[in-house]
Amino acid sequence: MTTLGIIGGMSWHSTVDYYTRLNEAVARARGGHHSAELLLASLDFGTVRAMQVAGDWDGAGRLLGDAGRRLEAAGADALLIATNLMHKVAPAVEAAVGVPLLHIGDAIADAAVRDGHRTLGVVGTRWVMEETFYAERLATHGLDCVVPDAASRQLVDDVIFSELTLGVVREESRAAYARVFTDLAERGADAIVLACTEIQLLVEAGDSPVPLVDSMAAHADHAARFALGAPVS
Repeated sequence: MTTLGIIGGMSWHSTVDYYTRLNEAVARARGGHHSAELLLASLDFGTVRAMQVAGDWDGAGRLLGDAGRRLEAAGADALLIATNLMHKVAPAVEAAVGVPLLHIGDAIADAAVRDGHRTLGVVGTRWVMEETFYAERLATHGLDCVVPDAASRQLVDDVIFSELTLGVVREESRAAYARVFTDLAERGADAIVLACTEIQLLVEAGDSPVPLVDSMAAHADHAARFALGAPVS
Protein backbone atom coordinates (compact mmCIF):
# COMPACT_ATOMS: atom_id res chain seq x y z
CA MET A 1 0.00 0.00 0.00
CA THR A 2 1.21 3.51 -0.80
CA THR A 3 2.03 5.62 2.26
CA LEU A 4 0.24 8.96 2.21
CA GLY A 5 1.62 12.08 3.88
CA ILE A 6 -0.98 14.57 5.08
CA ILE A 7 -0.13 18.25 5.54
CA GLY A 8 -2.91 19.03 8.00
CA GLY A 9 -3.97 21.09 10.97
CA MET A 10 -5.59 23.80 8.81
CA SER A 11 -7.80 23.38 10.73
CA TRP A 12 -7.43 20.24 12.80
CA HIS A 13 -11.21 19.82 12.86
CA SER A 14 -11.25 18.68 9.24
CA THR A 15 -7.92 16.85 9.49
CA VAL A 16 -9.63 14.49 11.94
CA ASP A 17 -12.24 13.77 9.28
CA TYR A 18 -9.56 13.14 6.66
CA TYR A 19 -7.96 10.57 8.96
CA THR A 20 -11.28 8.84 9.56
CA ARG A 21 -12.36 8.87 5.92
CA LEU A 22 -9.05 7.51 4.62
CA ASN A 23 -9.04 4.64 7.10
CA GLU A 24 -12.67 3.81 6.42
CA ALA A 25 -12.03 3.68 2.67
CA VAL A 26 -9.08 1.32 3.06
CA ALA A 27 -10.98 -0.86 5.54
CA ARG A 28 -13.87 -1.22 3.08
CA ALA A 29 -11.53 -2.09 0.22
CA ARG A 30 -9.23 -4.50 2.07
CA GLY A 31 -11.44 -5.83 4.84
CA GLY A 32 -10.36 -7.33 8.11
CA HIS A 33 -8.10 -5.14 10.23
CA HIS A 34 -6.63 -3.19 7.32
CA SER A 35 -6.21 0.57 7.65
CA ALA A 36 -4.42 3.32 5.75
CA GLU A 37 -0.67 3.84 5.99
CA LEU A 38 -0.48 7.53 6.90
CA LEU A 39 2.01 10.13 8.05
CA LEU A 40 0.79 13.47 9.38
CA ALA A 41 2.44 16.87 9.66
CA SER A 42 -0.10 18.85 11.67
CA LEU A 43 0.77 22.54 11.43
CA ASP A 44 -0.08 25.27 13.92
CA PHE A 45 -3.04 26.90 12.20
CA GLY A 46 -2.42 30.10 14.17
CA THR A 47 0.84 30.52 12.27
CA VAL A 48 -0.77 29.72 8.92
CA ARG A 49 -3.72 32.02 9.59
CA ALA A 50 -1.39 34.92 10.40
CA MET A 51 0.35 34.38 7.05
CA GLN A 52 -3.00 34.34 5.25
CA VAL A 53 -4.11 37.61 6.84
CA ALA A 54 -0.74 39.23 6.10
CA GLY A 55 -0.76 38.02 2.50
CA ASP A 56 2.54 36.19 3.11
CA TRP A 57 1.92 33.45 0.59
CA ASP A 58 5.63 33.00 -0.12
CA GLY A 59 6.17 32.29 3.57
CA ALA A 60 3.20 29.95 3.61
CA GLY A 61 4.57 28.11 0.60
CA ARG A 62 7.89 27.63 2.37
CA LEU A 63 6.13 26.42 5.53
CA LEU A 64 4.03 23.84 3.72
CA GLY A 65 6.94 22.89 1.48
CA ASP A 66 9.06 22.18 4.56
CA ALA A 67 6.26 20.01 5.94
CA GLY A 68 6.11 18.15 2.64
CA ARG A 69 9.87 17.51 2.71
CA ARG A 70 9.63 16.13 6.24
CA LEU A 71 6.87 13.78 5.22
CA GLU A 72 8.78 12.62 2.17
CA ALA A 73 11.89 12.02 4.28
CA ALA A 74 9.76 9.98 6.71
CA GLY A 75 8.59 7.71 3.90
CA ALA A 76 5.52 9.32 2.29
CA ASP A 77 5.00 8.19 -1.31
CA ALA A 78 2.45 10.93 -2.06
CA LEU A 79 1.16 14.05 -0.30
CA LEU A 80 -2.17 15.66 0.52
CA ILE A 81 -2.75 19.26 1.56
CA ALA A 82 -5.80 18.80 3.79
CA THR A 83 -7.40 22.15 3.00
CA ASN A 84 -8.74 23.89 -0.10
CA LEU A 85 -7.30 27.37 0.40
CA MET A 86 -3.70 26.31 0.91
CA HIS A 87 -3.69 24.79 -2.57
CA LYS A 88 -2.96 28.40 -3.46
CA VAL A 89 0.64 27.44 -2.59
CA ALA A 90 0.48 23.95 -4.12
CA PRO A 91 3.14 24.85 -6.74
CA ALA A 92 5.60 25.68 -3.94
CA VAL A 93 4.90 22.36 -2.25
CA GLU A 94 5.29 20.45 -5.51
CA ALA A 95 8.61 22.19 -6.15
CA ALA A 96 9.86 21.23 -2.68
CA VAL A 97 9.31 17.48 -2.97
CA GLY A 98 9.93 14.60 -5.31
CA VAL A 99 6.69 12.72 -4.70
CA PRO A 100 3.25 13.42 -6.19
CA LEU A 101 0.89 15.96 -4.64
CA LEU A 102 -2.70 14.74 -4.91
CA HIS A 103 -4.49 18.00 -5.70
CA ILE A 104 -7.89 18.62 -4.15
CA GLY A 105 -9.15 20.24 -7.36
CA ASP A 106 -8.56 17.04 -9.31
CA ALA A 107 -10.39 15.02 -6.66
CA ILE A 108 -13.37 17.38 -6.70
CA ALA A 109 -13.47 17.32 -10.49
CA ASP A 110 -13.40 13.51 -10.54
CA ALA A 111 -16.38 13.37 -8.20
CA ALA A 112 -18.31 16.08 -10.03
CA VAL A 113 -17.75 14.72 -13.53
CA ARG A 114 -18.53 11.17 -12.40
CA ASP A 115 -21.94 12.40 -11.22
CA GLY A 116 -22.58 14.33 -14.44
CA HIS A 117 -22.08 17.88 -13.16
CA ARG A 118 -20.70 20.64 -15.35
CA THR A 119 -21.24 23.93 -13.46
CA LEU A 120 -20.17 24.13 -9.84
CA GLY A 121 -21.17 26.75 -7.32
CA VAL A 122 -17.99 27.37 -5.32
CA VAL A 123 -18.44 28.15 -1.62
CA GLY A 124 -15.28 28.58 0.45
CA THR A 125 -12.86 31.19 1.73
CA ARG A 126 -12.74 34.48 -0.13
CA TRP A 127 -9.44 33.62 -1.86
CA VAL A 128 -10.92 30.39 -3.19
CA MET A 129 -14.02 32.19 -4.43
CA GLU A 130 -12.37 35.34 -5.78
CA GLU A 131 -8.98 34.28 -7.15
CA THR A 132 -8.28 32.15 -10.22
CA PHE A 133 -6.12 29.30 -8.88
CA TYR A 134 -9.12 27.19 -7.86
CA ALA A 135 -11.48 27.76 -10.79
CA GLU A 136 -8.63 27.31 -13.26
CA ARG A 137 -7.80 23.88 -11.84
CA LEU A 138 -11.44 22.82 -12.18
CA ALA A 139 -11.55 24.26 -15.70
CA THR A 140 -8.82 21.85 -16.79
CA HIS A 141 -11.43 19.13 -16.24
CA GLY A 142 -14.08 20.94 -18.28
CA LEU A 143 -15.94 22.39 -15.30
CA ASP A 144 -17.36 25.91 -15.05
CA CYS A 145 -17.68 27.79 -11.76
CA VAL A 146 -20.04 30.37 -10.33
CA VAL A 147 -19.43 32.13 -7.02
CA PRO A 148 -21.70 33.97 -4.56
CA ASP A 149 -22.18 37.73 -4.77
CA ALA A 150 -19.89 40.02 -2.77
CA ALA A 151 -22.06 40.16 0.36
CA SER A 152 -22.51 36.40 0.39
CA ARG A 153 -18.80 35.82 -0.14
CA GLN A 154 -18.10 37.93 2.93
CA LEU A 155 -20.67 36.01 4.97
CA VAL A 156 -19.31 32.63 3.89
CA ASP A 157 -15.72 33.66 4.70
CA ASP A 158 -16.69 35.12 8.07
CA VAL A 159 -18.46 31.92 9.12
CA ILE A 160 -15.45 29.82 8.14
CA PHE A 161 -12.88 31.79 10.13
CA SER A 162 -15.05 33.03 13.00
CA GLU A 163 -16.85 29.75 13.59
CA LEU A 164 -16.04 26.57 11.67
CA THR A 165 -12.24 26.57 11.97
CA LEU A 166 -12.78 27.09 15.70
CA GLY A 167 -15.14 24.12 15.88
CA VAL A 168 -18.26 26.29 16.29
CA VAL A 169 -21.43 25.24 14.43
CA ARG A 170 -24.46 27.53 14.49
CA GLU A 171 -27.94 26.91 13.13
CA GLU A 172 -28.26 30.47 11.84
CA SER A 173 -25.08 30.00 9.79
CA ARG A 174 -26.42 26.78 8.33
CA ALA A 175 -29.57 28.61 7.26
CA ALA A 176 -27.51 31.44 5.75
CA TYR A 177 -25.41 28.98 3.76
CA ALA A 178 -28.59 27.28 2.52
CA ARG A 179 -29.72 30.62 1.09
CA VAL A 180 -26.36 31.01 -0.66
CA PHE A 181 -26.72 27.53 -2.15
CA THR A 182 -30.18 28.36 -3.46
CA ASP A 183 -28.95 31.55 -5.11
CA LEU A 184 -26.11 29.71 -6.84
CA ALA A 185 -28.51 27.04 -8.10
CA GLU A 186 -30.78 29.75 -9.50
CA ARG A 187 -27.75 31.19 -11.31
CA GLY A 188 -26.98 27.92 -13.04
CA ALA A 189 -24.97 25.74 -10.65
CA ASP A 190 -25.95 22.09 -11.01
CA ALA A 191 -23.94 21.20 -7.88
CA ILE A 192 -22.31 23.07 -5.00
CA VAL A 193 -18.73 22.33 -4.05
CA LEU A 194 -18.05 22.77 -0.35
CA ALA A 195 -14.71 24.38 -1.14
CA CYS A 196 -13.55 24.57 2.46
CA THR A 197 -12.96 21.32 4.30
CA GLU A 198 -14.83 22.58 7.37
CA ILE A 199 -18.13 23.40 5.63
CA GLN A 200 -19.16 19.75 5.74
CA LEU A 201 -19.30 20.14 9.53
CA LEU A 202 -22.13 22.66 9.09
CA VAL A 203 -24.38 21.57 6.21
CA GLU A 204 -25.90 18.43 4.75
CA ALA A 205 -27.56 17.43 1.50
CA GLY A 206 -31.01 18.69 2.52
CA ASP A 207 -29.66 22.25 2.85
CA SER A 208 -29.20 22.60 -0.92
CA PRO A 209 -31.58 22.33 -3.89
CA VAL A 210 -28.75 20.76 -5.93
CA PRO A 211 -26.22 18.09 -4.94
CA LEU A 212 -23.30 18.98 -2.69
CA VAL A 213 -19.73 17.94 -3.47
CA ASP A 214 -17.88 17.57 -0.16
CA SER A 215 -14.27 18.52 -0.90
CA MET A 216 -12.89 16.70 2.14
CA ALA A 217 -14.67 13.44 1.28
CA ALA A 218 -13.79 13.68 -2.42
CA HIS A 219 -10.13 14.35 -1.64
CA ALA A 220 -9.82 11.58 0.93
CA ASP A 221 -11.56 9.06 -1.33
CA HIS A 222 -9.35 10.08 -4.26
CA ALA A 223 -6.23 9.62 -2.11
CA ALA A 224 -7.42 6.26 -0.81
CA ARG A 225 -7.88 5.01 -4.37
CA PHE A 226 -4.36 6.19 -5.18
CA ALA A 227 -2.96 4.47 -2.10
CA LEU A 228 -4.65 1.23 -3.08
CA GLY A 229 -3.26 1.34 -6.60
CA ALA A 230 -6.39 2.40 -8.48
CA PRO A 231 -5.94 4.89 -11.36
CA VAL A 232 -6.76 8.54 -10.56
CA SER A 233 -6.59 11.63 -12.75
